[in-house]
Amino acid sequence: MIPTLRQLQYLKLLSEHGSFSRAADAAHVTQPTLSAGIQELEKVLGAPVVERARSGVILTAAGREAVGRAETILAQAEDLVQAARAAGQPLSGRFRLGVIPTIAPFLLPRALPALRLRYPKLRLFLREDLTQRLVAGLKAGSLDAALIALPYDMGGLEWAHVSDDELLAAAPANHPIAAQTRVAPGSIEAEDVILLEDGHCLRDHVLAACGIQPPKTAGEASFAATSLPTLVQMVGSGLGVTFLPAMAVEAGVAEHAPVTVRPIAAANPSREIVVAWRQGSSRAHEGRLLAEVFAEA
Repeated sequence: MIPTLRQLQYLKLLSEHGSFSRAADAAHVTQPTLSAGIQELEKVLGAPVVERARSGVILTAAGREAVGRAETILAQAEDLVQAARAAGQPLSGRFRLGVIPTIAPFLLPRALPALRLRYPKLRLFLREDLTQRLVAGLKAGSLDAALIALPYDMGGLEWAHVSDDELLAAAPANHPIAAQTRVAPGSIEAEDVILLEDGHCLRDHVLAACGIQPPKTAGEASFAATSLPTLVQMVGSGLGVTFLPAMAVEAGVAEHAPVTVRPIAAANPSREIVVAWRQGSSRAHEGRLLAEVFAEA
C-alpha cells in the first residue's frame, strides 16, 4: 500500500495548523474523518507521525520526514492538474502569484491591465509578502510563481528576467548631496542611512550595490522603515538619507515629500527583477509569459 494524496494533505494541514480541529476545518472535513485519515497513514508508513500534547500536535521524526515529502508530492499533483487544464491554453484559470512589497504597488498597476487584456481567462490570485516567505511558498507548491528581485539565493528555482531596476539616492532637499550630480556612496555617512527593516531584500541589495555597512548608531540599529512611502517620509523629515528603486521613484513615491533624488556613482547600482518558479514546475512556460508582459509594462 502507498499513502493517498488525501492522507498526505491531512498531514500537511496538521503540520501547518497544529491541531486536529483546525486542520479538519481547513480540509473541510470533520475531525473524526481527519483523525481516521492520519491513522490510516500511520498504518501505511508503519510508524506514528504525530503525538498529542497539551499545547497541540507535535510531529514525530517520521512525521517531519513525511511532511517534507508530502509537500513535494502534493505540489507535483497540483502541477499535473493545472498543466492538464492549461494544455494548449496558457495562463487560463487559477494562477497564484507572489510579489514583494517593493515591486507590487509600482509595477502591477501598469502590468495588470495588459495582462488582463492578453489573457482574459486568467484568474490571478496575488500574495504580497517578503522574498523569504514567497520562495518558501514556491518550493512548497502554495504559489505558482513570484515576482521578486535578485540577487537572492535561488537554489531549487528557475526564473526569467523582467528588468534591471536602478537604485537611486534620496536625501532631504537641503542635504549636501543635493548639490551633487551623482552621489558617491562614500560621501554618505553610514550613520545617516535609513533603510527598510531586516527581511526586505531591497535592504540587502542597497548594502551590496553601494558597498556600505549596515548603519549603526551608538551600538544600536538606526531607524528603519516598514515600507517605501514611510521611508520617504522619514527622509523628508530630515532623519537621514536612503536609497530608492527607480520604479518606485517613477511611480511617484517621492513626489509629495521634500526630498532630492540623485543617481549613484557606483558600478551597476541596481537590482534585477525576475519572475521565479519552482524548478521542474509545469508552470514554467507560463512564468516566462508573465515575465514578457511585465517587461513590456
